[in-house]
Amino acid sequence: MTVRVQREDFDLGAELRALTRGNRRVGGLTSFVGLVRDMAETPDLAAMTLEHYPGMTERMLERIEAEAQARWPLEASLIVHRYGRMEPGEQIVLVACASPHREAAFEACHFLIDWLKTKAPFWKVEETRDGGQSWVEARSSDDEAAARWRQDDKAAE
Repeated sequence: MTVRVQREDFDLGAELRALTRGNRRVGGLTSFVGLVRDMAETPDLAAMTLEHYPGMTERMLERIEAEAQARWPLEASLIVHRYGRMEPGEQIVLVACASPHREAAFEACHFLIDWLKTKAPFWKVEETRDGGQSWVEARSSDDEAAARWRQDDKAAE
């Protein structure tokens, strides 16, 4: 299990190689990379700034990741989430799961990003080219996507 919250960008290839290095039990590796979209909530988006509470954010991401480890037979998993100011096209988040079986890797990766979107304590501010700013509100579609994974909902406690 690996969780990192960092300001700097990440190298997808290097992260995935490090995640599976030397582990011959891995039969499937899935990953999701989230990018800053230019078609966000705010028209004419210039940048998005993500804020978080150090310590609290990492603990929640670790709980979410532990829940995925408990639900699926994972050999390794990774969450890298950036904070700070980012422009359209920049990477925001990486979620990766390695398992002996592809289906477990796919499902765990999907679970992690769905729960991360609804449970991780990050706050987003969008900035327009003319200098305007607005907070991004939670989306009901993210809550609906996460709802399909509810069972005991241990990470929400």
